[in-house]
Amino acid sequence: MSEVKNSYHHIVKTTSILGVVQLISIFIAVIRTKLIAVFIGPAGMGIIALLNSAINIISGFSGFGIETSAVKYISADYKNDDINTVSATIAIVKKVALITGIIGSLLTLFFSNWLSIITFGNSDQQYSFMLLAIVLLFKQLTVTELAILQGLRKMRFLAKANLYGTICSLLVSVPLYLYYKIDAIVPSIIGISVSSWLFSLYYSRKIAVEKKRITKEQFLLGGKRIIALGLMLTISGLFTLLTTYLIQIYVGKQGGLEQVGFYNAGFTLLNSYVGIIFTVMSADYFPRLASNCDDNEVVRESVSQQAFLSVLIITPIIILFLTLIPLIVKVVFTPAFTTIIPMVCFGILGMLFRAVSWSMGYILIAKGDSKMFLATAVGFNVVSLLLNILGYYYYGLEGLGYSYLIYFAIHFFGLKIITKKRYNFFFNTDFYQLYIKCILMCLITF
Repeated sequence: MSEVKNSYHHIVKTTSILGVVQLISIFIAVIRTKLIAVFIGPAGMGIIALLNSAINIISGFSGFGIETSAVKYISADYKNDDINTVSATIAIVKKVALITGIIGSLLTLFFSNWLSIITFGNSDQQYSFMLLAIVLLFKQLTVTELAILQGLRKMRFLAKANLYGTICSLLVSVPLYLYYKIDAIVPSIIGISVSSWLFSLYYSRKIAVEKKRITKEQFLLGGKRIIALGLMLTISGLFTLLTTYLIQIYVGKQGGLEQVGFYNAGFTLLNSYVGIIFTVMSADYFPRLASNCDDNEVVRESVSQQAFLSVLIITPIIILFLTLIPLIVKVVFTPAFTTIIPMVCFGILGMLFRAVSWSMGYILIAKGDSKMFLATAVGFNVVSLLLNILGYYYYGLEGLGYSYLIYFAIHFFGLKIITKKRYNFFFNTDFYQLYIKCILMCLITF
């Protein structure tokens, strides 16, 4: 009994630490964005957005999802808190990161002219992309160092690396934009990537990992399993991006650009502000689950505990959101965006299903079940696309709220069936009693 209480206490403590850091980071990011917007104006902000989008797309392709697959294998190989059990895996991960980072940089360098034409419609930004090629390397090295901290469950170091990296990004970028205006865009992006890498490296090196020489056979074998899972994660992420893109195109053609703006605003509230709780919790939950992925009984216990706390945390957030939604919309956006309120109200109920299906979904990644993970990613994205098209076609923006709710209900039941058949996973009666009470409280508030 005390072991279970300690487990819950650990989850709450870690979520609190990372949650506070995430909120501070968002606050700092808002300040930085506001100041930069004043210094360089809308046109400069547009250039930053386009350059960062292009870099992120290339990084998504060349990075092979190492930030997730590395966490899975480091956690799985880390036994009895003995760092020597995972030193070889860490060495392989770092080598894979260096190679993929160099590949990303070379792709950016070689296709700089093409990237400028595709992104901006001309070759004016070719040299910007050539200079930014180095960012791809630092970005990959940074996420790898953070993945090592996450895999070893050094959450305080992880939180500090993220927090100080965010603070440094403010201190590096704002003076540059203040003095050099729009000419500071490329140096600022490079400076932020370097400072983030330095902080991640500093805290990663606080862990005394024995340096091991890796043979060619060890590297090929270890690198293959890391990239194989990472590739599946990358493909899954691309399907999600494609689904969102197609929905935006459909909404734009049917209702115009204003409707696309409302769509993006509504889902920013749901996914970025409310959904941030899942990002925070996953930092500790995923490595904890991956470290015991071979024991179905331990997996069931870990997932049940995480789902239990996820529901307890998300329920008051949903109730608060439903109560204050008119005020929230006006504060975050403008009174003109009150039209999204019905969509958000229905959509946020879907978070109750998402909280549980999110907990179950990590079983597939922790198990390294690449084929099933990819199959579910394709299947669920097709369902999401169809539901959103039907919802908007018949009910407009409010219909997108219906589709969001229905989708996550389907996602919940679908993963429940899959995880039961493949891994004998199930929730006990106590969980469902709590879950039903939370659903009823949210429905009454609604």
